[in-house]
Amino acid sequence: MRGDNRYWARSASDVLASLDSRMEGLSSGEVAERLRRVGPNTLAGAATLPWLRLLVSRFTSPLVLILIVAAVVSLLVRDWVGAWIVLAIILLTAVLSFFQEYRASMAVEALRRRVSVTVQVIRDGVQVAVAAEQVVPGDIIELSAGALVPADARVLEARDCFVNQAVLTGESLPVEKRPGRCTADAGLAMRDNCVFMGTSVRSGWARVVAVQTGASSVFGAIASRLQQHVPETEFERGLRRFGAFLIRLMLFVVVVVLSTNIALHRPALDTLLFAAALAVGMSPELLPVILTVTLSHGARAMAREGVIVKRLSAIENLGSMDVLCTDKTGTLTRGVIQLNSAVDPQGVPDQRVRQLAVLNARLQTGIRNALDDALTNLPDEGKARADSTRKIDEIPYDFQRRRLSVLVPGQTADTACMITKGAVENVLAVCSHVQMAADIQRLDDALRATLMQRFVDWSAQGFRVLALAKRTLAGKPRYTRDDEQAMTLAGFLLFFDPPEPQVAATLGGLDQLGVAVKIITGDNRFVASHVAQNIGMQVRGMLTGGVLRQLSDEALWHRVQTTTLFAEIEPNQKERIINALQKAGHVVGYLGDGINDAPALKAADVGISVDTAVDVAKDAADLVLLRHGLEVIRRGIDEGRHTFANTIKYILINTSATFGNMISMALASMYLPFLPLLASQILLNNLLSDIPAMGIAGDRVDTEWERRPHRWDIRLIRRFMVTFGLVSSVFDLLTFAALMTLAAGETRIFRTGWFTESLLTELCILLVIRTAQPFYRSRPGTFLLWSTVGVMVVTLVLPFLPGAGLFGFVPLPREVLMAIVAITALYVVTSEATKRIFYRHLAGHIIGD
Repeated sequence: MRGDNRYWARSASDVLASLDSRMEGLSSGEVAERLRRVGPNTLAGAATLPWLRLLVSRFTSPLVLILIVAAVVSLLVRDWVGAWIVLAIILLTAVLSFFQEYRASMAVEALRRRVSVTVQVIRDGVQVAVAAEQVVPGDIIELSAGALVPADARVLEARDCFVNQAVLTGESLPVEKRPGRCTADAGLAMRDNCVFMGTSVRSGWARVVAVQTGASSVFGAIASRLQQHVPETEFERGLRRFGAFLIRLMLFVVVVVLSTNIALHRPALDTLLFAAALAVGMSPELLPVILTVTLSHGARAMAREGVIVKRLSAIENLGSMDVLCTDKTGTLTRGVIQLNSAVDPQGVPDQRVRQLAVLNARLQTGIRNALDDALTNLPDEGKARADSTRKIDEIPYDFQRRRLSVLVPGQTADTACMITKGAVENVLAVCSHVQMAADIQRLDDALRATLMQRFVDWSAQGFRVLALAKRTLAGKPRYTRDDEQAMTLAGFLLFFDPPEPQVAATLGGLDQLGVAVKIITGDNRFVASHVAQNIGMQVRGMLTGGVLRQLSDEALWHRVQTTTLFAEIEPNQKERIINALQKAGHVVGYLGDGINDAPALKAADVGISVDTAVDVAKDAADLVLLRHGLEVIRRGIDEGRHTFANTIKYILINTSATFGNMISMALASMYLPFLPLLASQILLNNLLSDIPAMGIAGDRVDTEWERRPHRWDIRLIRRFMVTFGLVSSVFDLLTFAALMTLAAGETRIFRTGWFTESLLTELCILLVIRTAQPFYRSRPGTFLLWSTVGVMVVTLVLPFLPGAGLFGFVPLPREVLMAIVAITALYVVTSEATKRIFYRHLAGHIIGD
């Protein structure tokens, strides 16, 4: 395989020769050898070790590095025990978080591979579907409307092929691609004989040869820059701001503690270790790990329900979603479209119309859809005729013409018969005559009005109607869309897609979850209204594409809130509707599977597609459904809210307990004649409390929470942290007073007692504030419950175990232990009472009444 430099300026045969390829495609052996040599068609290099980067990242946090440096200094001054204990706890915490996050990441990646993009290639002379990652230079690729281009490639053949390459060139309109040669100095936008990785086919068909794959492609060269512009979700933005708030608070506390202890002439090394450990305890270091584990747990649970999560952060948005926009096909209806009848212009069943329709559907090679499938699956003689008929040419479907034409041999050797199928109005627009029984009549205004009224009547009965026309043309090498004129209307095709039997119950369930369903469809208003009426959908208002064109953005913001049904919608209007709903304050989900759905899928807060969707729609989606229907989405919403709830739950628990304990330690360090806890004791406290926290991912969630959508509320979390942090600090100060009295100034008893009380209260508060209900009425998840109980037992017996002295612990006197247990019990009662007051007066509108 020779070089491929400036392949756009060379002849197609020269490019094929340089790639050691041919029109019949590569052999399986050649593909295997090229995969071994150039690697898979991915943007990441084969040598990438994601697990190693993740493991190293556990030790690159500035706070952890400070602790490591301080521990090394301890080694240098021969404080062997203290140094090794700190290093061991750091290592154990890092390995634990790495294992959890890596396992979660691998599970999610395995789910994503289930919806990978496939490509039609010619290998061993046969067209086959392969994963995009398996494409190699020299592969002959077949591209049709809706396909993602898997590699930089040279066009060999094309028919009305328009490609959207805005991601690379910024061009707002699709660009036509055709065979030929360009000048050697042609820029990217001027290479109309090339297609590029990451772009998508808007309409038409092309056969291309792959030249550059993976990181060698134009897209690969700029992929890292493109990834920097992925917008944050609302949840991610709130999480980032909250993390910044915690870090600012942590730095303030640490600076105050460090300055005070230095001013009091405390040992510099002990003070540094204490301040660093305090910072680790206050910082949200484990939050990304908990978040990944919680989200991956939700992703696996959603996969069991038939929903594959491509972007983890979309799970929170799914839980927050309060508007779901969808087309009716396959969600409100069964999605199993059947041909009800093929009729002539007078509405009489006509076998000839049926046969022409089957020919058109079976011979076309562009966009496949359910209507074509309904025709090609008909068990009649038209199928046999289509298999034996030679196709002369094809004019692919596009969304401006809204029709498709194929040409087959005419009645004489020098003629061709054009068969055109498409939307009724668009087909009638190119017709001049109508086949009426044995006669052909001119299509005048009166007859056109009659035919349109017939179309309206059928639509009102719920039928999807296509028109079919034909024309005899003189033979020539190539036909274009300009030949679609002066045609004769042959008849109509009536399709029926029955309503989904359980959809009414599902709509009711979504309504109870606080999710409003809106229909956005290109079908006419009569079909859409019929479907809505049949499923018992409450239609508050209807807006057609024609009316929408006349509305300003501000007017549309108001109309979308009172509109349930959007009919006759043009492709570019879908995104506008989504944006208007978002401007009106809604979190919007959009379900789509077509080429024109990609912009709306990207614009929506949650883009949802199906596994049978075109590649460009699946690529744009955040979630992919393996089973069709709204019921799958409803169950996904349940899981999304469950995951969202547990994520927020961890944040509330971690911040309130940690905030209180760390503030208490900071205050105590200023007034006590010794450090209240050693660095190793603080780190051990964090390690033990993190074990049950890992179980929050699988915790149960209050039913009240799952009944309505929720959104990130930084103010709620801040109030929660301050309220319960202050309660915790009050009991910490009570503990200080009790220990100063009962320990009689013995430093090790004081530290052991405070360590025990601090950890017990942190574990208890986890069980109390994980639910808005009384904690004794809400059963925790199995792992969360038993790990909490287990760590409590360890906390109580730890001072009495051999080796406890290494951490500076001593057995506690009975009166100290009893005082700690009494204070902890009082803390639980007070926290439960505070929780009820908090939710009743401060947050009842957010979590529960």
